[in-house]
Amino acid sequence: MNFCHGLRGLVLLSLLCTSTLVLAKATLEVKVDPANAALKANIEAFIGDLGDRDENALRRFRRAAEEQARMAAQALGYYQAEIDSRVAEGKAPTLRLTVVPGEPVRLRNVVVRVEGEASTLKAFRVPKSKRLKPDARLEHDAYEDAKKLIQNQALRFGFFAGRFRSQRLDIDPRAGYADIELIYDSGPRYSLGAVSFQGDTPFDPDLLARLVPFPANTPYDSDQVAKLSQNLQASGYFEEVRVDASPTQGGGRLIPVSVRLKAVMPRTVGLGVGVSTDVGPRARANWTRHWVNPQGHSLGAETEASGVRQSVGAWYQIPLDPPLTDSLRFTTGLQREDLVDVRSRRFTLGTQWQSKLPNDWQRIVSLRWEQENFDFGDGSDDGRSSFLMPGISFGVTRSDAKLDPSRGYSLQFDVRGAKEGILSDADFTYASAMAKGLYTLPGGHRLLGRAQAGGIATTDFDAIPPSLRFFAGGDQSVRGYDYQTLSPEDHEGNKVGGRYLLVGSAEYQYPIAERWRLAAFVDRGNAMDSLNAAMKTGAGVGVRWVSPVGPIRLDLAKALDDPGGYRIHFSMGPEL
Repeated sequence: MNFCHGLRGLVLLSLLCTSTLVLAKATLEVKVDPANAALKANIEAFIGDLGDRDENALRRFRRAAEEQARMAAQALGYYQAEIDSRVAEGKAPTLRLTVVPGEPVRLRNVVVRVEGEASTLKAFRVPKSKRLKPDARLEHDAYEDAKKLIQNQALRFGFFAGRFRSQRLDIDPRAGYADIELIYDSGPRYSLGAVSFQGDTPFDPDLLARLVPFPANTPYDSDQVAKLSQNLQASGYFEEVRVDASPTQGGGRLIPVSVRLKAVMPRTVGLGVGVSTDVGPRARANWTRHWVNPQGHSLGAETEASGVRQSVGAWYQIPLDPPLTDSLRFTTGLQREDLVDVRSRRFTLGTQWQSKLPNDWQRIVSLRWEQENFDFGDGSDDGRSSFLMPGISFGVTRSDAKLDPSRGYSLQFDVRGAKEGILSDADFTYASAMAKGLYTLPGGHRLLGRAQAGGIATTDFDAIPPSLRFFAGGDQSVRGYDYQTLSPEDHEGNKVGGRYLLVGSAEYQYPIAERWRLAAFVDRGNAMDSLNAAMKTGAGVGVRWVSPVGPIRLDLAKALDDPGGYRIHFSMGPEL
C-alpha cells in the first residue's frame, strides 16, 4: 500500500481511518396529533438520547421506542394512544413517532384524607391539587406527589408511626376512568425532649439554653431542629455543630436532642481593602476575641484608614436574651476626618443596647459622650464641643434575597439629643430618616428609589460639631457632586455643614447579560440652613455588576445646577 509509505503516508492513513469512524447522531422526531406539547415532551424525555445508532440499530430499537412512548402516554392518562414508528434514511438516521393520544382516562372518585392527630394540626396540609379533582385527567405523578407530600409532612411534624391505611389507584382504561383512595393514619405526634450538649463547650449551660428555640417536651418540628443548628452556628462560638434528633428504638414518643459542638478559635484577625470615589482607597483591620468567659462575652478592636478618614476603636459585648439578636455593647474610639473645608478630631465613649422587636425591626438605645475639636478652614474660628447624647434608632430591611434582591425596602430612623449643663455644651435634638425601595417589573426592568431627610433643632448651632451637621454629595447622596461638597458656606466661603438635609434619588436598571445591568438615574437634594434653599440635581448613567460579594457600581454623572464636567462614582455594597 504505497500511500502508507513513510511518515506522510502514516498521517494520511490515520486521517482516512478517523473519517470512517465519524457517525452522525441519530435523531428523534415525535408528532402528536392533535398537538399536545406536554405529551410530546414526556415521550421525548422517556426515550431520551438515541446516541450514535445507525439505521439498522434504529430499526431494531423501534418496538422498544414505541413501548417507551406508550408508557409516557399512560403516565399522563392516555391509555388508548395509537403509536406508529418508522425510520427515515439519510446521513443522520431519524426515528419518527406518530402518536394519536385518544381520549384520556379521567378521575371519577377521589378520596385523599388524613386521619389521627395530624388531622387537627392546621399546619398539616391535605393535598388539594386541581389535578386530583373528579373529571381531571389522570396524571400518575399527581398521585405520587400527593403521597410524598403527606409522608414529608409526617416526617417534618413528628408523626413517625404514621402509615397509609389505603393507597389505591384503580384504572379502567376501557371505561376511561380511574379512582384514587389515599387514607393516611398519622398516629400520635412525637415530642422533642431536653437538649444535651457534648464536645468542646466551655460555656455556661444558661447561655447554651438561650440558643435553643424551643422548650423541652414541645411537639416535634424539623424546622425547630434546623433552627437550633442555625442558632448555634450563627452565634459565632462554634466552628462545628452536629444535631441529632432522631427517634430511637424503644425510646417512646419523647425524642432526646443531642448536640455535639466544637468551639471556634478564641481569636481571629481580619484585613480588608476597598475603594470608592467618596473616600478613595481604604484599608481595614480588626481583631476579635469571640468569647472571653463562659458567659459568652466578646471583645474586639478595629481600625480604618483612608485619605479623608482614619479611626481606631474598641468594643466589649455582652449577649442578652435572645443572645443572637439582643446585646449590650460598650464602645470607645478616636476618629480623624478631613473633608473639603472641615477638619475634625473626635473621641467617643458610649454604650448601646441592641434588640430585635417581634416585627423584625432592629432597635438600638444608646448613650454616648463625644468630645470633638474642629476647624472650618482659613478665616473661620476653631471649635471644641462636648455632648452627652442619649439616642434611639429603628431599622428594618425586608427583601426576597440578601445579595441581589429583586424587590424589597429598607427603613432607618434615628433620634438623639443633649441637654446643656449635663456634660453638654448646648441643647439640641437631631433626627434623620432614610427609606430605600426596589421593585422589579417583568422583563427585568428594575426601579430603585431613595429618600433621606434630617434636621437639627438647637439654640446654638455654632456649638454643633461637623460630625452632627449635614452634608450632601457623593456616591450615596447626590451624584455629579463630590463627596460632601453640598453645604452652606460661612463668611469666608468655607463649607460648614447645614441644619437640614433633603435628598431623593430615582434609578432605572436593565439587565444586558447575566450579572450585568445598565442604569440611568437622577438625584436631587442639598444640605442647607433653610428649607427654602435651592435643590441641586445630578443625573447620569452607569453599569452594575453583581459580584459574589455584592453589587459593584460604576456611574458617570453630571451636576446640572453648577458648572463643571462629568464625575465618575465608584462604589460597592447592597442596594437595600
